Amino acid sequence: MDIYRITFINQGKVYTLYAENVRQASLPGFVEIDGLIFGETSSVVIDPSEDRLKTEFQSVSRSLIPMQAVTRIDQMEKRGQCEITELDGLTNVTPFPIPPDPKS
Repeated sequence: MDIYRITFINQGKVYTLYAENVRQASLPGFVEIDGLIFGETSSVVIDPSEDRLKTEFQSVSRSLIPMQAVTRIDQMEKRGQCEITELDGLTNVTPFPIPPDPKS
């Protein structure tokens, strides 16, 4: 089974996910990922970062990520740690601005 590590920027944070499938989406400008892989649920030690990701993506069957948000896709031999980290202020990668919520 192929395992892919996908690193992308979402709302000022760097997400690292592992998935079974990565491909160009039928919607232009997006990368489609599905078959998200998380750690063992029977483990006694729970990583809060991975648990947060698992909760965020629990009912997601596939996800479309804008190509400009993806920083790297690697094919891996085994799964690593899924995580969310803060975007370092010293980086030269800037996410697109988020438009204000019209309901506010």
